[in-house]
Amino acid sequence: MLSPKKVALIAASLALLIALPGRASGQGLDPASAQALAETLRMLQDPTLRGAAIGKDPKAAAIDQQLRGMTGGSEPVMKEFYELAAEIFNDLTRSLGGDVRQITQALERGQRDPAGFAAMLSPRTLQRLRELSTKMSDRPR
Repeated sequence: MLSPKKVALIAASLALLIALPGRASGQGLDPASAQALAETLRMLQDPTLRGAAIGKDPKAAAIDQQLRGMTGGSEPVMKEFYELAAEIFNDLTRSLGGDVRQITQALERGQRDPAGFAAMLSPRTLQRLRELSTKMSDRPR
């Protein structure tokens, strides 16, 4: 079974890999960070923009291929996954004040402590994560 925590880590890792460079800041989102977040969220939700970003980064392309395998290539599930990736990235960025270093550290800690990572997500995001995880684990591969 594909755990919600693994789905969250994949989603957040992919979001971070294809995110636009942000500024490291520890307090709230400054205008540049807010703009970078908005552009990243738009890119994650727009298949054309997302495809272009994935095409530029071999690591993102590899994660995208892994995701396609986990979803059985279902475009509706892929769309839902990327929407969830955007939501997770938004949660992390806002909760960590847009600090790219802290976001990266949270993802690294999430590899060792998936429950701690999941606790950083909003209740709504966590519920969507559980639902998508179930949907993905039920799909034939």
